[in-house]
Amino acid sequence: MAEDPVLAKGLSLMEHFKGFLLTYFIPESCYDEFFINFNFLHVQCLKIALSKALGIGIILGSVMVKLPQILKLMGAKSAEGLSFKSVLLELLAITGTMAYSIAHKFPFSAWGEALFLMMQTVTIGFLIQHYGKRTSTGLLFLLVYFSLLLLLLSPVTPMSVVTSMQASNMPAVIIARLIQAATNFRNGHTGQLSAVSVILLFAGSLARIFTSIQETGDSLMALTYVISSTCNGIIVLQLLYYWNKSPEKKKKKE
Repeated sequence: MAEDPVLAKGLSLMEHFKGFLLTYFIPESCYDEFFINFNFLHVQCLKIALSKALGIGIILGSVMVKLPQILKLMGAKSAEGLSFKSVLLELLAITGTMAYSIAHKFPFSAWGEALFLMMQTVTIGFLIQHYGKRTSTGLLFLLVYFSLLLLLLSPVTPMSVVTSMQASNMPAVIIARLIQAATNFRNGHTGQLSAVSVILLFAGSLARIFTSIQETGDSLMALTYVISSTCNGIIVLQLLYYWNKSPEKKKKKE
């Protein structure tokens, strides 16, 4: 008896759907719980699915999280209000997380946004130098950073160095955000700081607390994101406080 083509197509689609879920969201045991036993309230499987979905969402969002900031700098042709020192420290933290995760073979969904944040943060660092009429310094910054990154990711770098970098993330994040907060306070405005980018970074770091615990079980990673969320929250509060204040308005008052 010939196989029903509609049934065959349906089975094929189900196989593709299963393959997609097993690749990106859940292990086979959770697929069985959800779609064979119809146990949609299985707590551990729900945690896994939520963690994977959040991780992928954060990575997709990170592709453009700092794009508003980059576009704002390019549109204004000014980097007023942004601290290069803060960007360097933030870059140190992002690079440390990326190197640590690669070295420990953590799943890409647990750290992938660091790759995209790194590229965007490097771009912002260059633009700060470029719009400060220090383009040659900006080019040197790019050359030095990517040379050090290649060295860090190479087999010649001891694991102890990578772990130390991850541990240094906490003070680096705190100092970076405090420098930016101090710059905002001193200026009396947030300058060319993008509200969209800052709020997305805050939301992403909050979500990463859960995904780090769920996917890596690494307390150092989780603690880093707790501190990052707290520090990002300070900048968000400053954005709200200085919402109607700008460099132009301050100059007019003076």
